[in-house]
Amino acid sequence: MGLYFKYLRILLKVQMQYRASFCLVAFGQLFTPLFVFAGLYFLFARFGSIRGWDFFEVALCFAVIHMAFAISECFARGFDLFSSLVISGEFDRVLVRPRNTVVQVMGSKFEFTRIGRLLQSAGVLIWTVANLSVAWNILKVVTVILMIISGAFIFTGIFILAATLCFWTIQGLEVANIFTDGGKEMAQYPLNIYQKWVTRFFTFVIPFGCVNYLPLMFVLDKAEGNSIIYMLSPLYGIFFIVPCLFVWEFGVRHYLSTGS
Repeated sequence: MGLYFKYLRILLKVQMQYRASFCLVAFGQLFTPLFVFAGLYFLFARFGSIRGWDFFEVALCFAVIHMAFAISECFARGFDLFSSLVISGEFDRVLVRPRNTVVQVMGSKFEFTRIGRLLQSAGVLIWTVANLSVAWNILKVVTVILMIISGAFIFTGIFILAATLCFWTIQGLEVANIFTDGGKEMAQYPLNIYQKWVTRFFTFVIPFGCVNYLPLMFVLDKAEGNSIIYMLSPLYGIFFIVPCLFVWEFGVRHYLSTGS
């Protein structure tokens, strides 16, 4: 991890060489989720609720998933842009270094400008928490934190799986965006508003339901049965990254280089 933080410091210094550009891009990133949130606001202003969920309940879901995505985009951007390392042959250089390939690829790129998205989502979270009629306690605060961490791990895992495909396809596949950008757009609403097969797939296969639905039921006092299971469900999302890392190692072992 010491090497990882050195990568982080170096790339931060590089991006801060042009501070005006950095600030303008970060400021622009703030508006991307803001316009999406405005659409959410007008939707509820027109219809009032969706399948029993009111505006601030869905806004909490929105804030959590967008914070998680911003964190993952910032710190796992190296996997999202991994195809460029394969195409240029730079990944061969990574392989001969005596350090873990995951750390090196993650450390190859950081998007610190995503702080704009993170701040906007954090602002929505604070506003939502202040307006929700929920009796907050330490367990619910911990659950919200786990939801954000779990979402970041899930998005990172998807980035890793998409990067692993590059060992065979060379170029990155746009189909992976279905589960990153598409997953973000879908997961900003509670999963039970969708068809049952969608809910099951995004709970047991790609566990977005462990970020934006099950723990949300616990926070909003809507859980049925053992509420501790709902509270701890984000842990399943965190563990999602483990099989993703195994798939990555499988891909590394079968990597044959891109030739000359």
